[in-house]
Amino acid sequence: MVSCQKQEGGRQEWVLTQWEFSRDSVVWEAVTVPHDWAIAGPFDRANDLQAVAVFQNFETAVTEHTGRTGGLPYVGKGWYRTTFEVADFHPEENAVTLLFDGAMSHAKVRVNGRFVVEWPYGYNAFFADVTEFLNSDGKDNLLEVSLENLPNSSRWYPGAGLYRNVHLIKTHKTHIPVWGTCIRTPEVSGQEATVEVQVQVEHPRENMRLLTEIYGPDGRLKARTESPLSGEPQRLTVLSPQVWSPETPHLYSAVTQILAGGSVVDVFETRFGIRTLELVPEEGFYLNGTLRKFQGVCNHHDLGPLGAAVNKAALRHQLVLLKDMGCDAIRTSHNMPAPELVELCDEMGLMMMVEAFDEWDIAKCENGYHLFFDEWAEKDMVNMIRHFRNNPSVVMWGIGNEVPTQCASEGYKVAAFLQDICHREDPTRLVTAGMDQADCVVRNGFAQLLDVVGFNYRTHKYTSAYEILPQKLLLGSETASTVSSRGVYKLPAVPKSAATYPDNQSSAYDVEYCWWSNVPDIDFAMMDDYPWTIGQFVWTGFDYLGEPTPYDVDAWPSHSSYFGIFDLASLPKDRFWLYRSQWNRESPTLHLLPHWTWPGREGDKVPVFCYTSWPVAELFVNGVSQGVKRFETGLAPNSGVTDVANTSATMPRYRLMWPDVVYAPGQIEVVAYDASGKEVQREQIRTAGAPAAIELSVDRPVIAADGLDLAYVTVRIVDADGNLCPTADNRVAFEVSGNGAFRACANGDPTCLDAFQNPSMPAFSGQLTVILQSTTDRGTITLTATADGLAPSALTIKTK
Repeated sequence: MVSCQKQEGGRQEWVLTQWEFSRDSVVWEAVTVPHDWAIAGPFDRANDLQAVAVFQNFETAVTEHTGRTGGLPYVGKGWYRTTFEVADFHPEENAVTLLFDGAMSHAKVRVNGRFVVEWPYGYNAFFADVTEFLNSDGKDNLLEVSLENLPNSSRWYPGAGLYRNVHLIKTHKTHIPVWGTCIRTPEVSGQEATVEVQVQVEHPRENMRLLTEIYGPDGRLKARTESPLSGEPQRLTVLSPQVWSPETPHLYSAVTQILAGGSVVDVFETRFGIRTLELVPEEGFYLNGTLRKFQGVCNHHDLGPLGAAVNKAALRHQLVLLKDMGCDAIRTSHNMPAPELVELCDEMGLMMMVEAFDEWDIAKCENGYHLFFDEWAEKDMVNMIRHFRNNPSVVMWGIGNEVPTQCASEGYKVAAFLQDICHREDPTRLVTAGMDQADCVVRNGFAQLLDVVGFNYRTHKYTSAYEILPQKLLLGSETASTVSSRGVYKLPAVPKSAATYPDNQSSAYDVEYCWWSNVPDIDFAMMDDYPWTIGQFVWTGFDYLGEPTPYDVDAWPSHSSYFGIFDLASLPKDRFWLYRSQWNRESPTLHLLPHWTWPGREGDKVPVFCYTSWPVAELFVNGVSQGVKRFETGLAPNSGVTDVANTSATMPRYRLMWPDVVYAPGQIEVVAYDASGKEVQREQIRTAGAPAAIELSVDRPVIAADGLDLAYVTVRIVDADGNLCPTADNRVAFEVSGNGAFRACANGDPTCLDAFQNPSMPAFSGQLTVILQSTTDRGTITLTATADGLAPSALTIKTK
């Protein structure tokens, strides 16, 4: 069965959404693809329990890494099947292609019982011509896909199943194939831009011609050319080009037609952007001639309570939050992204480092990619590059992350092999890798080989590497790995490495980090103090399923990460405002922490922090000033050393802190002043009383009635005066009526084992998130939330 038909010229495309699924090929159930078979759980310590010594952590003894892949049942086999019809199918005249955006994993595809194609790597897109496999009338075709996820094959939750879209494409026998255009803009000025369009044509015939028209961001024709089918690129000139950047994400469209006499044989549309990229040694990264530093985050591909099944509305929700923080770049850690993410980054204005692998020819995981590297690496690289080479948001290719090969004596040869593929397929972009073994990669030539030196952490090695390496530039390809649990404040609020507690939570004061990493302030300082640093990608933008460091060794029930700036429920941790205060230059930031409800600690010292873009702030407790604070400036360049002493010395550059505030119930208030001393903003936090009610708010009051769009509802437990109850854990039940459905809920607690699909969950630090999904009917959706002992709440949104 098919849906979402798209038709241009003689080309037709469908997205196959309605399938049957089975775990044993005997009992089948109807599912909608994209589909993640494991996200429904249940969570269990035994699921993919990995007894390993983690190489990159320098572990030598085998230990049980609980929750490493999220404690969800992704391991095993699964089968999908569907039927489809190709209307007006003529085998001698048509070509039919199946395109998979990703299938997790070891996909084997059959059409009408005949084997068509396989693809081991679950993160990559692949396609196959299935014309010869179809029934002659185009009807009643059976499509079957078998998948298998091996144990100990991942370091995080990979998801399971047909978790990305599957496309069916019908064309004329002569056609432009999947990813068959390559668009470059070799010359760009304020007056004009040269656009070079290379077109691949399958089964060309004599006297055919190519007509390409370029349409601008306003939808109007900007350039046009017609030429014979010669294999040579077409060159067009666009006058007064509007360049693509995070601030101005202008997009153009090239519509290419294959002409035969007076007939249009095929029509192929390629979206692209006009922009220039340049790296200048000693100076930095230039986009469109403007010097800038990456303000990026790393993200895994799962969507929290939705699992790995791609959803464009969920991705957009994440990017909206990141853009508000001032983020301008995404690293797709550590694999090829869904095309929906890249399209959104094109549209919304976020640069991308598209990354290929977490493992090369030497193992990280027993059943990881090293088993397939020799046979499949080039195929995977080619598909990745051809898939995304026309997307203006993609500014850099990442060929690997913390691969053990980096320290092998001839590891540089493997890096050269992969980088050469990038240069061959796309000479317009530079190549990097996330290297965490700073000493060996400098010593053995691995780092010298790469276009861009990318260090994961190791800030204390930046300056010495810069002095040795010929690139004279350095990228923080992965930074911070600060850990925190939203709303859980540990005292004393001092920097700590690898801290753990009996409740399996990390401090929300943003002062705790892993033994290999640091707090954000160290990275801010390295970017501010050294012009040859070109920016950073923070680990991570959002919490993700799996890898629950520092509670990763025999520490169940922890099963999701603590690294995120946002938690698994997409709720911001305090760190969001710390990054926003440094990155968002469009609107001011003023944020106060911690909460001010500390029963039993009256008279104790409770440190208060302020994250702000204003230069000066004053703290008041119950109306009494606690003093004025200013950011410390004029210090010597930061060393990047991540010990407690340097961390403590660096934090006052980016945080206003009152460490000795005596707790008394009531109110804390911060007043911000501009450089002239004028009051510009205030924020208060009040001591909460007993939980009394549920408060609901939604990210968007109107969503699309397309059966796919999502609304994110924030649920807060509040007292009688509307103050957030910061330690409330009331269980809240949900009912949905109208033109929508309950999709999932999450509370951001890395230890919570409640299923995301059940319409009931306890609050964590007083909050949780409910996700609603529209139907295809216009109208309203009403969410009702109830909890024992609390006043209920209801919220209604519109669908159009």
